[in-house]
Amino acid sequence: MAESAGGGSASEGTLGRRAVGEVSATARAAHEGILRRQSARESAARTYARALPIVPVRARGLTIEGADGRRYLDCLSGAGTLALGHNHPVVLEAIRKVLDSGAPLHVLDLATPVKDAFVTELFHTLPRGLADHARVQFCGPAGTDAVEAALKLVRTATGRTGLLAFTGAYHGMTAGALDASGDAPDVRVARLPYPQDYRCPFGVGGPRGAELATRWTESVLDDPKSGVPHPAGMILEPVQGEGGVIPAPDAWMRRMREITAARSIPLIADEVQTGVGRTGAFWAVEHSGITPDVMVLSKAIGGSLPLAVVVYRDDLDVWEPGAHAGTFRGNQLAMAAGTATLAYVRENRLAERAATLGSRMLDQLRSLAGEFPCIGDVRGRGLMIGVELVDAEGDCGRLGDGTSGDGGAADALLGSEPLNGGVTPAVVQDSRAGSPRPADPELAAAVQRECLRRGLIVELGGRHASVVRLLPPLTISEEQAAAVFDRLADAVEAAARDRSGRPPGIRRQRRPDPRHRRQGDRAERTG
Repeated sequence: MAESAGGGSASEGTLGRRAVGEVSATARAAHEGILRRQSARESAARTYARALPIVPVRARGLTIEGADGRRYLDCLSGAGTLALGHNHPVVLEAIRKVLDSGAPLHVLDLATPVKDAFVTELFHTLPRGLADHARVQFCGPAGTDAVEAALKLVRTATGRTGLLAFTGAYHGMTAGALDASGDAPDVRVARLPYPQDYRCPFGVGGPRGAELATRWTESVLDDPKSGVPHPAGMILEPVQGEGGVIPAPDAWMRRMREITAARSIPLIADEVQTGVGRTGAFWAVEHSGITPDVMVLSKAIGGSLPLAVVVYRDDLDVWEPGAHAGTFRGNQLAMAAGTATLAYVRENRLAERAATLGSRMLDQLRSLAGEFPCIGDVRGRGLMIGVELVDAEGDCGRLGDGTSGDGGAADALLGSEPLNGGVTPAVVQDSRAGSPRPADPELAAAVQRECLRRGLIVELGGRHASVVRLLPPLTISEEQAAAVFDRLADAVEAAARDRSGRPPGIRRQRRPDPRHRRQGDRAERTG
């Protein structure tokens, strides 16, 4: 929604209207100038700024206001960092309290009351099996730093060097984290299949696909001729975010825990994006009931400020003093903001609310997929949601897209009862699994642009950048969620029509809801 930056009242007539126009023109000029200078001076590696040419100047809750006066509903949330949205009062209060107290802001790894309160609250939220025997290492400010620390930890503790990781994984942008990610070249990491329904690598999806992925993992570990030596650890995401918002089946998670425990392989759960209520449980591993040996945490634990930690079983704590360090591991403002965020999510049961609201949003998006065949799949858990865009006129089940439409061979291989259960109602089961159409990254990019025009910020992810991702704050209201759905639905329709000047992949035209504009305006005002 466009909103003027200033001006007079209606009674001031033409002069007042001109003043409003002049202010708006000035704001637009400032906005464009900042973007031009960013393009001229910043690295070619910048990412979000390319697809989202906005200049945020104010923000509250779900709403961002740009330098040009436009307002947006932010479903990027700092890539999942803002569990409570922008500038939540409890976070601001916690930060001001530290600033007003005169406490040091930089203390390396020294003990402080702020740090003690953060660790106490963090341990209070951990899965019981880990909290009772945990140690915590504060790392550099980003999740990738914590991943590096976790890999170093298990290698030190086991004396081994190899790693097990999964196709589609994303663990960060530093060297070791990239090694464990899905597109790593020529590294000492064994790549295992991650179960998924829509683009199952075995062409079957569901419990059968998860069972085959499990058997593959067991074979790699137990076959002396597999070429994979006994590894130092296994790292996995309970929901793959950058990989396309793919929730791991709960039963498969339990099998990974059983397999690693039986072979004395430390299991590392990367909860950088899935943690702090995002998926409908405080930590995503709690859906399956497993207790990992190591948890990598960042993003929301800092309450919008940089903070990253590794939490691990005390028997792995074999580091020598100084074996891992980082200048900015003592960020007091982030610890204060993190304590406030963790406590607020826990006390207000925002994880449970994310499960309920997320399930409702998934249902709505599935109904939208019934109208638009260009929506190939809708999936997610809690308020971590993905909508995959496909070429509605492309060939189904093309091997180049990671699947075969024939599951018969896989059925024959199973022989015994496959894994079943383990998928909560919040995880979408798509009836078109096993015969996916080609991913359509161009359409996904067009949908993202159309969303931005309508005042909605979304991210793209997935193997081919064809998945529209929704990561709203856990505090999003039902009215705001409805406004997000309306804007996304309109954007999908507009992008599909613009592809060729006709409506490809549309089964029926959506009728405008007369409440749409009013609802969206209220959603922006309420933050």
